[in-house]
Amino acid sequence: MGRVKRGIPDWITLTIPAGPGYALVKKTVAGENLHTVCVEARCPNAGECFREGTATFLILGGVCTRHCRYCAVSHGTPGPVDLDEPRRVANAVKNLGLRYAVITSVTRDDIADGGASLFAETVARIRSESACGVELLIPDFKNSAPHSLAAVIAARPDVINHNIEVVRALFPKLRPQGSYDRSLQVISAAADSGLPAKSGLMIGFGETMDDIEATLRDLRGANCGILTVGQYLRSWRDGFPVVKFYRPDEFDDIRAMAVSLGFSKVLAGPLVRSSYHAGVMARS
Repeated sequence: MGRVKRGIPDWITLTIPAGPGYALVKKTVAGENLHTVCVEARCPNAGECFREGTATFLILGGVCTRHCRYCAVSHGTPGPVDLDEPRRVANAVKNLGLRYAVITSVTRDDIADGGASLFAETVARIRSESACGVELLIPDFKNSAPHSLAAVIAARPDVINHNIEVVRALFPKLRPQGSYDRSLQVISAAADSGLPAKSGLMIGFGETMDDIEATLRDLRGANCGILTVGQYLRSWRDGFPVVKFYRPDEFDDIRAMAVSLGFSKVLAGPLVRSSYHAGVMARS
């Protein structure tokens, strides 16, 4: 299996995806005409996760209505919603024999409910076909938050995840169509429902340790209990440049900080992403 460095520090090692597990997931996803965030967002862990027979499914198509400056997912005008997508996701989950599936989506501000009904239908379809655990990694449902969140909560996934993504000071620059406070409200609503609430933070954009601590305190204030923190890596030429590569010991410090603030489960490291080892975190 080949190694890829691309000008990054020695403590970060990327691998070229390969092997039978990777081939099986790619074949299954392609056969059901589905998208995965692993491929669309050029996740550095795609090879590892695919080899283990896991994937994070990306519903509502592969084109996002927002343009976050760090994200490699295509943006523009999406096509119509594919109402058969939940059935095909459930088929893929069953055929891959998954014990835990993460379902996320592009952001669809063009849809009245932001796609919440398709999230709920996907949970129902998976549970009708298998005993697989389900985590929903949802957008902020800007135009329909109360109604859409109610629909997602009513589906009773095992975990509701909404990524804060970046610290408050960098939100306007990196997520101009999003809202830091709206994201906190989504996380708080998930926690208030009694379901485990999870969020993810990427670092390396130029934030300070004080910024990171303030964000973790805000997430705990929203009753977020599960946290992932990972290094931002520019995955395409026009992506926002990496300002800093955090060392492994700095990630250890961030993890210790998060634990001290009361997070029950924390995963922090250079290649950690929101759905990385999600099943292990949910079951631990």
